[in-house]
Amino acid sequence: MKRSEINQIVANAKAFMTERKFFLPVWAYWNVDDWRKNKSGASEVIDNMLGWDITDFGSGDFYRRGLFLFTLRNGKYNVDQKTYAEKVMIVEENQETPMHFHWSKMEDIINRGGGDFVIELYNSTPSDEFADTPVTFKVDGVVHTVEAGGTIVLKPGQSICLEQGVYHRFYAKGGTGKVLVGEVSKVNDDMSDNRFYEPVGRFPDIEEDAAPIHLLVSDYGKFLN
Repeated sequence: MKRSEINQIVANAKAFMTERKFFLPVWAYWNVDDWRKNKSGASEVIDNMLGWDITDFGSGDFYRRGLFLFTLRNGKYNVDQKTYAEKVMIVEENQETPMHFHWSKMEDIINRGGGDFVIELYNSTPSDEFADTPVTFKVDGVVHTVEAGGTIVLKPGQSICLEQGVYHRFYAKGGTGKVLVGEVSKVNDDMSDNRFYEPVGRFPDIEEDAAPIHLLVSDYGKFLN
């Protein structure tokens, strides 16, 4: 991805979150110089990969297959006492986050407002393939079941609890608008806890055709070492 494209996605995300009255921490708006000045005091932010996160999953087409995320809080296994994480995501109409599950993370995914949010579900087999069994889950504490590969549509305000090993693919339903999505979960580890059904690139290779307006979580090592 080009840095200029990433900058525009960040700008669009800030505008949408402002529209939805969702506000970010002060450090979300730091530039590179601010980060360098505050690096020693912000070690939790850096070490636990809090902040801006944009991926096209290696597709080369962010709006077809991609995702905007911002990690607000997160722990680190066997390092600190924080056992939970929180993210906000923006999902565009028909913009796919490909099929994946987590070995360790259990998560609630919440439609915080905007359009309708569609999630396709499969159980996994012991060999990490799609199971042909019905998928049982809870929406806001109420039990639901769909057939293998079935979908659930979350309206604004609704949430789904996804347990470990449940494959899920999601997007905003076409014609309903993009969605502000929340995630509350156990500790998030994007380096080792994501099982994508098809191989994808989790973090983008970036062509530096412009200066970053804000650092991504994948930029910390590059710009702050």
